[in-house]
Amino acid sequence: MAPPWEADPSATFARRLGRTAQELGNSEDEELCPDIWQLDNGDVAVIGRDLTAAYDSRLPPGVKLGPGERLVIIPGNMLSAAKPDIPEA
Repeated sequence: MAPPWEADPSATFARRLGRTAQELGNSEDEELCPDIWQLDNGDVAVIGRDLTAAYDSRLPPGVKLGPGERLVIIPGNMLSAAKPDIPEA
């Protein structure tokens, strides 16, 4: 049985959600910065620091990382800035 959701590697970047890391003061280097993007299929791509190893042993009960999943961290102000671009469920 197929999982209820699977990432589609053929999806392309459609639009940035929120503002750039430079605009928010989170990065001075255009090539090394966190970001949030909506893909053309509606999924969301998050670029952040991979802290999987740091958090893996202390995830809350019921939270698990599946094969191929990574835990990434982005600045809180970046997600807050993206809120107006994220449609209501």
